[in-house]
Amino acid sequence: MSTQTTEPTQAPSALRRFFSGGVGRNAGLVLALIVLFVVGAITGGENFANFDNMLVVLRQASVLGVVAVGMTFVILTAGIDLSVGAVLALASVVATIAAVQDIVAQSHWIVMVVLALATGAAAGLVNGVVIAYGKVVAFIATLAMMVGARGLAEVISDNGTLIIRDQDFVRAMNVDILGVDLSIWIFALVAVAGWVVLNRTTFGRRTIAIGGNLEAARLSGIKVKRHTMWIYTIAGLCVGIGTVLMIARTTAGTSTHGTLLELDAIAAVVVGGTLLSGGRGTMVGTVFGVLIFSLLTNVFVQNNLPSSTQSVVKGIIIVVAVLLQQRFASRPGR
Repeated sequence: MSTQTTEPTQAPSALRRFFSGGVGRNAGLVLALIVLFVVGAITGGENFANFDNMLVVLRQASVLGVVAVGMTFVILTAGIDLSVGAVLALASVVATIAAVQDIVAQSHWIVMVVLALATGAAAGLVNGVVIAYGKVVAFIATLAMMVGARGLAEVISDNGTLIIRDQDFVRAMNVDILGVDLSIWIFALVAVAGWVVLNRTTFGRRTIAIGGNLEAARLSGIKVKRHTMWIYTIAGLCVGIGTVLMIARTTAGTSTHGTLLELDAIAAVVVGGTLLSGGRGTMVGTVFGVLIFSLLTNVFVQNNLPSSTQSVVKGIIIVVAVLLQQRFASRPGR
């Protein structure tokens, strides 16, 4: 008589389960921020760790952060938007030319804000229509928008820089609230709004469903084309908000605004844990990703590292993040 024994199933360790969960992944991002802060404090001297420099980090993160919120929705649907940097340049030129031609002076500076928001949202809407109803691959459609928007910005601005003379706008957009710059508050509000839409609305659940399984989402009754169109419109609107922050910071509109912004936004979303294949990601992770890149840039500046070195390090971080994503996504049951 023989007895058959079975090998007990090896349960994952508590530590592995912790880092596989959402809290654990965000804990890893927090740990990365702490390590960056310590490295910056050691190498950057006493000027790095002071409160004013941390406000500078947050202020510089505001434009990228707002754009990354919109990019999170796009990537969650397994899409991509390469046009955000060029659209920001176009929106800045369209908005500031109204100020240069005294249209704003004859009405109100809010016209400039509306023009920036409308230009961003319109470009996003065009992207969405071409992708959803024209059935053009998102990479190609947004690449075409990137080239077209940058070229149109150059034509409108005549390859120059349009300086805003309306000081009412500059004063209104550069106020401090409780000692914190308005642009940081706007970034926070957009991030919270993005979190609410993603986690507390049917629109957010449908966004994740489309990215997780497009055909299943369609069969469940989700109007995938219309939803996709709105996703890209929201991304464009976020670019419009980022444009207002950029104009307020630089007091100018130019076709060179937003150069490589699309890569930074995609990188921040990916580092924050959103899968490029769609269907999984968090807005909290995106915020941490933005803060990591902004703090990393500040460490580079404090140590006077050349831009080429910065690009190499950022590239390595992106590759590592994607490799970690692939390993995590390949685990059974994930």
